[in-house]
Amino acid sequence: MSRLRRYWWAVGLGLTAIIVVVLSPLASPDPDGLESVGENLGFLENAREAAYSIIPDYAFPGVDDPVISTILAGLVGVAIVAGLMYLIGRSLARRKA
Repeated sequence: MSRLRRYWWAVGLGLTAIIVVVLSPLASPDPDGLESVGENLGFLENAREAAYSIIPDYAFPGVDDPVISTILAGLVGVAIVAGLMYLIGRSLARRKA
């Protein structure tokens, strides 16, 4: 990977981390749109649980402070997505070459 590409990866991940740290504490604790509609219309109890949950309710397990827990959950989510995109990109680049 060239220096310029590494630089942009680092800048992108850094900006994303800053956005997560600054904005995630401002997230609403209220249910999202679909969950809210399900509660209001009474069909939420019919919903099935997800097969698995990496970070349930956007809270990092084992951290008592809700703000820090949300920030950590966001950073872990960013790292997972960035890692997957990197692997997919490398895989596609190898196929193309």
